[in-house]
Amino acid sequence: MIPQADPRAQYLRHKADIDQALAGVLSSGRYILGEQTRAFETEFAGYIGVTHAVGVGSGTEALHLALRACDVGPGDEVITVAHTAVATVAAVELSGATPVLVDVEPETLTLDPNRFEQAVTERTRAVIPVHLYGHPVDMDPLLGVARRRGLRVIEDAAQAHGALYHGRRVGSLGDAGCFSFYPTKNLGAFGDGGAVVTDDTALAERVRLLREYGWAERYVSHVSGYNSRLDELQAAVLRVKLRWLDEANAARARLAALYREGLADRGLTLPIVRQGAQHAHHLYVVRSQERDALRAHLESRGVGSLVHYPVPVHLQPAYRDRLPGSESLPVTELAARQVLSLPMFPELTPSDASRVVETIGEFQRRR
Repeated sequence: MIPQADPRAQYLRHKADIDQALAGVLSSGRYILGEQTRAFETEFAGYIGVTHAVGVGSGTEALHLALRACDVGPGDEVITVAHTAVATVAAVELSGATPVLVDVEPETLTLDPNRFEQAVTERTRAVIPVHLYGHPVDMDPLLGVARRRGLRVIEDAAQAHGALYHGRRVGSLGDAGCFSFYPTKNLGAFGDGGAVVTDDTALAERVRLLREYGWAERYVSHVSGYNSRLDELQAAVLRVKLRWLDEANAARARLAALYREGLADRGLTLPIVRQGAQHAHHLYVVRSQERDALRAHLESRGVGSLVHYPVPVHLQPAYRDRLPGSESLPVTELAARQVLSLPMFPELTPSDASRVVETIGEFQRRR
């Protein structure tokens, strides 16, 4: 079976270094917000190209705390998309604000900057562009609108570790960037974890307060905060993997090129890379009018796949008929019926990727 993702393969590839790092934490006696977390925050900030990184409990919490640090709360609106992990919208609601949904671009399935400006009201306080699948949102026009209207820009970069937009890492473009370290991410831990990155010192300090009960000193809360901390074991794993992130992303890019060449005439809509962007290839997502039949065929031949995402947020039971903007998302709704994520992880061999291509070709020949 070829899995769609395989975080265990990366562990086995770097097993000696990871085991040594974990043993060091276990023997240190310090397991929360210690030396490993501080070192990772410094190293990850340097990688992204910002001054600060603050380790938190998950990517969802990164978004939530970034919103809170920007004073976004009840009565405010935050513009984002429905074609995303539900975590994006859940984080907005955790802050007390109202998510307002706009449609995505047909080519990239990322937030459409033209739709963004049309959705701004006097209650809008922030926008969350989602760098979906590892492809950067078209940030220049979005930032222009946000700056003109006085809005905060909080990037959801949970799937885009290492992606570039006109030479800059995503996460460094807005007021804050939010990352997830879920195990299948390009930079993945062995459990939950996340980070907020920013050049804004005051914003970073507020996130540090919020992640641990508002403590500036232990047991004294200066603001009402939460418990959302990146633990030392995960930080140690991430420090090892960060050293190999660019190499792993290069392997993903080679696999994407193999797919692009092999699937060019297979009746699928293939992902594009916008000029000026460098895709992180967290996922390789094709679109097919026969998506469900194709997926069943792949499964029957031992090829794993997933759908990111089968139900747009605004059509899920918890959110249906109550989020502003839900009435006009045709590109989002079409994408949900067509998208399919093929196997994509750095340890996937070229021969296995070729087998995926051949299996899709077999499906097309049989139609």
